[in-house]
Amino acid sequence: MKLWTDQNYPIILSCAKELSQWTEKEVRALGYEPVEVTENTVVVRGAMRDVMRLNLQLRTAHRVLVPLLRADCYNIRDLYELAYSIDWENLLEADGYFSVSSIVHNHTIRDTRIPSLYTKDAIADRMREKCQRRPDSGGENIGAAVFVYWERNEVIIYLDTSGEPLSKRGYRKIPGSAPMQETLAAACLMALDWKGDRPFVSPMCGSGTPAIEAAMLAMNKAPGALKSHFAFQSIKGYTRILPGEKAPRVAPRQKAGATPEQIWKEMLLDAKAAERREGIPAIIATDISPEAVGNAQINAHAAGVFDAIEFVPCDFAQTPIPDAKGTIFFNPEYGIRLGTYEELAPIYARMGEFMREKCAGWQGSVITGSPELAKCIDLIYQKRVPFFNGPIDCRLFIYDGCQAKNAAESAGENQHE
Repeated sequence: MKLWTDQNYPIILSCAKELSQWTEKEVRALGYEPVEVTENTVVVRGAMRDVMRLNLQLRTAHRVLVPLLRADCYNIRDLYELAYSIDWENLLEADGYFSVSSIVHNHTIRDTRIPSLYTKDAIADRMREKCQRRPDSGGENIGAAVFVYWERNEVIIYLDTSGEPLSKRGYRKIPGSAPMQETLAAACLMALDWKGDRPFVSPMCGSGTPAIEAAMLAMNKAPGALKSHFAFQSIKGYTRILPGEKAPRVAPRQKAGATPEQIWKEMLLDAKAAERREGIPAIIATDISPEAVGNAQINAHAAGVFDAIEFVPCDFAQTPIPDAKGTIFFNPEYGIRLGTYEELAPIYARMGEFMREKCAGWQGSVITGSPELAKCIDLIYQKRVPFFNGPIDCRLFIYDGCQAKNAAESAGENQHE
């Protein structure tokens, strides 16, 4: 296929488990009509501009993939021959660099590194035959990228246009302990219907991811604009002129067309011009650890949103609450990676008490992997939204109004899934 000139090919947006419904909402908001949605993917159709735009704008997706081949594959030799059959000489620069990653569920493969190695060898052999030289390869995300998905007796080989996963925005300089992934934080904001139109408070902020994602959303900052490299920038033809294309600000006098590189730079300029600086609601991040707050501030600086967030080192019970009604979001320890039930139950009870007393009329929310600990909050929830934090099955509990269970029950309110 010809990535830069073909106009209507499938684009697969891979997602973490339980995030595809939120990625679907994102792509619809961007004007795309999904042709398929699965547990882990959203499929749209488009062209080169769409590949770049989706890498730039998506907040909840993991990678932007373009399928090159789908075929039956029974053993490692089949994989080599299938990978060799792809016209890599039209996709990769002979003096460039590429990496291969894979997910494999096939009974003949015990070492999941082997399929990546065989695919890499097939690409190198094909390039050596067609170009008399081959690109370097390795495990770094500094060039083009190939992704292999081998499920039982079927394999799909993709051109990975993202390279480094989209969840790695580039701002988390100091991750802290058990950090929340950026894509999960963005999906939680969508589940809360938080659009930067009301205050957002993040006690127990840790490395600051929820508050930073909220600030980026409120300021309309494109999440991909922070990344220094996407794999599509290393695909053959990135710097060659495409007739009929335009990049009016980057190359105003270039009448023959525009290169993908120039079009990408134009997109970055458009994204920067669309950012919002005025009317940002109060966004507050607190943590009992001054070190965690300091790390969150460093990350916020890297994301370009430091001035939009008020950071306060304090116990969550001393978190300042704005007068205007808003959303408070807790991401406490679950008792799985950190803490025990006995240690955490009193903390969860205090969280519920704080929301009842200080956040009446607010939208309260807690994400946790422990249903038992969630019971200690003692608020009536309106929704439980399923998420996965890595391998941990979690629920985002949403407490509209932050009402105590007894008060809500006496008013005749019910809980809903």
